[in-house]
Amino acid sequence: MDEFGALLVFGLASAAIYAVAASGLVVTYQTSGIFNFAHGAVAMWAAFVYWQLSSPDAWGLPVWLSLVLTLLVFAPAFGFLIDRVLMRRLHDASPITRIVVPIGLLVALIQLATVVWSPAESRNLPRFFEGDVVRILGVGVDYHQIVVFVVAILVAVFLRILLYRTRVGVAMRAVVDSRDLAGLTGASPDRISSLSWAVGCTLAAVAGVLIAPILTLDQTTLTLLVINAYAAAVVGRLRSLPLTVVGAVILGLLREAASRYSTDINAWMAPGTEPGWVPDGVAGLLHTLAGWINVETVPVIMLFIALLVLPQEKASLFNRQPDRSRVPNPSLRNVSLACVALVAAAFFIPSLLSGAALDAVGYGLALSIVALSLVPLMGYGGQISLAPLAFAGIGAVVMYRWGSDGNPLALIGVVVICGVVGALVALPAIRLKGLYLALSTMAFALFCEKAVFAGIAGFAQGDATYERLHLGPIDTSSNRANLVLMAVVFALLGLLVTVLRRGPFGRRLQAMKDSPAACATLGLDLTRLKLQVFALSAAIAGLGGALLGGWRGKVGTEQFALLQGALPGLPLVLMAVVGGIAAIAGVLLGAMLYSMFPLIGETYPALKNLMTILPGLAGISLAANPDGAIAQTVDKVRAQWAKRHATGPDPDRNRAVALLAPPAPEVAPELVLAGGAPLTLDEIAAIDAETGLSWGRCHADPRDA
Repeated sequence: MDEFGALLVFGLASAAIYAVAASGLVVTYQTSGIFNFAHGAVAMWAAFVYWQLSSPDAWGLPVWLSLVLTLLVFAPAFGFLIDRVLMRRLHDASPITRIVVPIGLLVALIQLATVVWSPAESRNLPRFFEGDVVRILGVGVDYHQIVVFVVAILVAVFLRILLYRTRVGVAMRAVVDSRDLAGLTGASPDRISSLSWAVGCTLAAVAGVLIAPILTLDQTTLTLLVINAYAAAVVGRLRSLPLTVVGAVILGLLREAASRYSTDINAWMAPGTEPGWVPDGVAGLLHTLAGWINVETVPVIMLFIALLVLPQEKASLFNRQPDRSRVPNPSLRNVSLACVALVAAAFFIPSLLSGAALDAVGYGLALSIVALSLVPLMGYGGQISLAPLAFAGIGAVVMYRWGSDGNPLALIGVVVICGVVGALVALPAIRLKGLYLALSTMAFALFCEKAVFAGIAGFAQGDATYERLHLGPIDTSSNRANLVLMAVVFALLGLLVTVLRRGPFGRRLQAMKDSPAACATLGLDLTRLKLQVFALSAAIAGLGGALLGGWRGKVGTEQFALLQGALPGLPLVLMAVVGGIAAIAGVLLGAMLYSMFPLIGETYPALKNLMTILPGLAGISLAANPDGAIAQTVDKVRAQWAKRHATGPDPDRNRAVALLAPPAPEVAPELVLAGGAPLTLDEIAAIDAETGLSWGRCHADPRDA
């Protein structure tokens, strides 16, 4: 009874925290239609602000005053600011922009918190009523956990009354369905949106303050723990608060069970101790699978299963905002010239740079290959993926296992295995779109980080080493040769992507991006198309990961993590989209800048903090420039070029421009307003139609004579 009671009590305590956090997610999504990926970061910030206010090592204010300032001042104001400055601009944005901008906010808040509160210092928050314990079901429960239960119940009652018993709550639920119709009823959509974000961020702050005393204050750890609440919110389909609470209870109990029994299961299934009726091969597989189930992976597995089993919201299928982003169509000649220039630059760069600068360039070029995998998937096909570094890590693992001696044939295994894994990941996620697809790939990336990579000896500790490729008589062991090799690989893959873009496969991808429903109506096999593009993207990312390990000489989980490490995976996706996710040059620019930010910070200490938060700020900037930096630069250059050639002093040039310009509309000379410009035939027809003078008139156009 004590064992079961402990499982029930501690599992429900965790569930209460998840219920509060997930309720905040549901409130913001239900009222704004935007999934707040930064929800965990908001909770983390609230925990640190509460520590700053209440800790004797900081400002030392009374606990009650610190709680009031954190939960009733900081959190609502923070939510109002997020909506007013950022989220309000995303209502008519493309699906990719609506997902990437909140991710940019997530990254920016985590990095900014590391600047304000150094991770090198240890911080702790005391539990509420610390030292007082009561026994429930034979288990000692401290007062902090009782406070968690009480707060969760109060939050549930408050939200039920707010959303279903008040006019403001009805308006909050109506705004997401139609802002215009809600405005016609007298509600202010902008004001309602700000209120919902204030409530959502307050709930995130409550979760952060409740969970922080249980852990050591750490920016990434706190954020990831609140991200676990995504699974509970998805069980409620991001709409239903009661189902969200049910999901939180399931999640809390499963995590507590995993923390108590995963070690016993692994020991029971260890080689040599498995039951005699289990075949050796099956026992090894079961032991591997059991090793993947732990406290950190249970929320990820639950999230992935919930996304696959539960039906999607109809709004995500039918009221879909079309993606208006532009897809460049460069000529093969221009791409070939750019590729030659890239290879030449890779050859000469080692003569100009050395040490950390050269290492950053090589790292950026390897990351560029990984980012290139997103061009056909996200740029052309509109399929959102947050797991390029996960596939890159799989490629590095395969190379570590099979090609540690530099055997180039191992690259064939890298491409094949990563392509197959990409197709397998895409297969259950075929019906997922937009936000749900992004969450499923995020779950896969977290699973690889917490289970797959962590279970490989050497790789988990970051000590996995393998030699650079041995290409027969070509020696790639030097930095110059290896850099040129990566440049050649990027150039060849860039040419391949360009050829696909200009061919039938690229046209099908763009059609799927524009309107999946129309493609299905016309008989296009979207299932096969998605499998193909996911497999292609995963193969390219895996190849980049294998080459990255060869350049660095040593790889591990840290290089392929989603949020942790020196260069985590989510900022790489942000920088690829910022550079221009549909442009090969855009992802190259984004990845190279991303690898250079730490070097710039070390070289110029005054810019170190700015370089730390710049990837997140760049992601946030997509709210104003969804096409990326490359597209914006090209547009400005073309505008300046056209302006320069149209207004120049050369009369011959102006005459040539005039000859190329479209003909001016024909003018009816008999109808000229006094003191004004002559009216065109189209303007006359519009005036006649407006005044009724066109009735009975012959509509023959003299221009057709």
